[in-house]
Amino acid sequence: MAGTRTGVAAGIALFALTLTACDLPATAGKDSNAPLPSDSSAQLASLKIGAAGPMTGYSRDRFGGGWITQPDGCDTRADVLKAQGTGVQSKGCTVTSGKWLSLYDGQNVTSPHDLDIDHLVPEAEAWRTGAAQWTQDQRVAFANDLDELVAVTAHSNRSKGDQPPPGYMPAVRTEWCDYATHWIKVKAKYKLTISQSERDALTRMLGTCH
Repeated sequence: MAGTRTGVAAGIALFALTLTACDLPATAGKDSNAPLPSDSSAQLASLKIGAAGPMTGYSRDRFGGGWITQPDGCDTRADVLKAQGTGVQSKGCTVTSGKWLSLYDGQNVTSPHDLDIDHLVPEAEAWRTGAAQWTQDQRVAFANDLDELVAVTAHSNRSKGDQPPPGYMPAVRTEWCDYATHWIKVKAKYKLTISQSERDALTRMLGTCH
């Protein structure tokens, strides 16, 4: 997963890319801009069902070599930690403390060193469902999109793998609603396809929002 990526300098121009998707505000993790379940149900219904493509040609490098520099001068990891934590303290771009709720296992974390920044929709899953046809710049933008990134415990990240629901669903049922709404938001934003079993699992997970 993405927790071991290091910051690299990159042009801010990447954020002006025209993506092959609808244009949504950049948000991340459990924030006030997360879609409501009714919005997610509509987004889910709009997603195209299709067979997953092959992994031919896939590599992590197809999504860039590391975190890019965001417009505020900090790298993507730092911005995710700042956006998703509460009481976050930092020295420049180095986040030193705060409190985060790990989406995958519901654990409270107070040290940024215990967190990975993960791609909610794995890059491999994106590749199989549409990203193989994107330009390199579009894939790099996807890999650094705050809608797509979550701060989670390292151990939960590394046990996740690269499968969509139901191949992977958070072990803690109380996290299903947030996981499903954000998964659907990313897939809708980038017009990635889903399988029927994925749609069924997401529908079940959305049922926990009520």
